[in-house]
Amino acid sequence: MNEGTHAQRVVAVVVAYDRRDLLVEALDALAAQSRPLDAVVVVDNASHDDSAVVATEHPVSATVVELSRNTGGAGGFTVGIAHAVEALDADLVWLMDDDTIPTPTALAELLATRDAYQGPVAVLGSRVVWHDGRDHPMNTPRRRPGASAEQIARAREAGALPVRSSSFVSMLVDVRAVRHHGLPVADYFIWNDDFEYSARLLRRGTGLHVPGSVVEHRTKKFGATDADPGDRFYFEVRNKLWMLLRSPSLSPEERVLYLGASLRRWLRTFQRSENRAVLRSAGLRGLRDGLFRRPRSNASVLAATGPVAAEVAALDARRGRSERPA
Repeated sequence: MNEGTHAQRVVAVVVAYDRRDLLVEALDALAAQSRPLDAVVVVDNASHDDSAVVATEHPVSATVVELSRNTGGAGGFTVGIAHAVEALDADLVWLMDDDTIPTPTALAELLATRDAYQGPVAVLGSRVVWHDGRDHPMNTPRRRPGASAEQIARAREAGALPVRSSSFVSMLVDVRAVRHHGLPVADYFIWNDDFEYSARLLRRGTGLHVPGSVVEHRTKKFGATDADPGDRFYFEVRNKLWMLLRSPSLSPEERVLYLGASLRRWLRTFQRSENRAVLRSAGLRGLRDGLFRRPRSNASVLAATGPVAAEVAALDARRGRSERPA
């Protein structure tokens, strides 16, 4: 079993960008958790609205980290995790976007499953629903491929399902895994950053999906990841290739399987697109940069974004030197 929740310092990390009304709802939900948080970090990605102001003034008493430029979700979570670990002494970090609205028992359910599970857990994820209560197809995980009957039974006893990856729409991460495996790759900017990071933590670690922990993902539309992304298709192609070719998150066999799955998804996206010329151009640029460029270091990507860049560099420098990961 894991250490009791009373001994664990839990810090929520919320990445915000130009959605101040949703951010207020997310912070309201964090303040209403039945298991109170020990701290909340809001990373404001140089919003054009008053997101930083409303976060500073909110009763949840968040620590607000204002970045000098937009670093995307990937950069925001990299900074937020580093600050939670380096400055706020977190044992567990609870990650979410500003359009994630946790139900009052969401955190308590994650921690109860973590305590009940017989063994260390690196990552726990919530059940993600849309505003009408349907499971959100963008954030619905599958059971870990190749999980043994014993692994499935042990997870079930704790009220969970073993998974291979998780989403930044409510992901609870053990800081021991962060110290061992490092931070997200900030250069991903958006898309596949949570897939790469969670898969890296869970290649040999344990990840659990906890249906009893429920959060609402307030996306504008109800849809999966193969919905028409327009010019953002560049990030989908580039980042997926970076993950398949450059990341230690996947085994050789998994690289082949995920490549096939990605090609099928890209084909569906192209077939459904109303502007295939835009998609073709973005995809070709993503293909070029995914094949012939490598992600820049976090220190390079986050240079001159603010004092927290030093915390990212310090944590990255100590990567892999810590105790055995969760």
